[in-house]
Parts: sequence; structure tokens; C-alpha cells
Amino acid sequence: MEIPEIDTDTAAALLADGKTLFMDVRDGGSYAAAHIPGAVHVSDENIAAFLADTDRAQKVVVYCYHGNASRGGTGYLLSNGFTDVASMSGGFEAWRGHHPHESA
Repeated sequence: MEIPEIDTDTAAALLADGKTLFMDVRDGGSYAAAHIPGAVHVSDENIAAFLADTDRAQKVVVYCYHGNASRGGTGYLLSNGFTDVASMSGGFEAWRGHHPHESA
């Protein structure tokens, strides 16, 4: 399966449009310390609820620390029927480097 990826500038444009769901797959402490504004934290503990409660047609951007785990998360969502999902290349560390003023 080919995993769709986007860069941080594309992700910032999607964040600005307000129609895209950002999914943070880092650990809870990292999410609490800083995350993309409006991002939802998804972990093994709440993935079932996320799958049950989220429209499969919703545009989703998945991110982690450096862009590796988010590729797996993106593939997982695609294999569970999501149709518009992408992994953010470089993860939150790239985001923080390019968009430091857009971190909660």
C-alpha cells in the first residue's frame, strides 16, 4: 500500500482551512506538552472510539514525532475505510521547526 504524505506547509494550509482533522499519535505527555492546535490525541486506548466516531470521508492528517509512526497510522486508517488520509512528513519536529507559532 502506498502511504500518502504531505509536507508541513501543505499541512498548515489544511489547518487554516478548518476542514481537516489532525491526529496526533505521539505519547500523551508529548501531546500535552505541545501539539498542532485542534489535533486529537489517538492512542491504543482510544483508537476504537476514534474509528467508531469519525466519518470515514473526513480528511485526516496523521503526525508523530518524525514522520515514521504516522505512516503506519495512515495505513491503518486507510485499511479501516478512511478515504482521505495523509501522513505529515517530518512529524511534529518538522512542524515545530517550520511553524513554531502554530503549536498549542
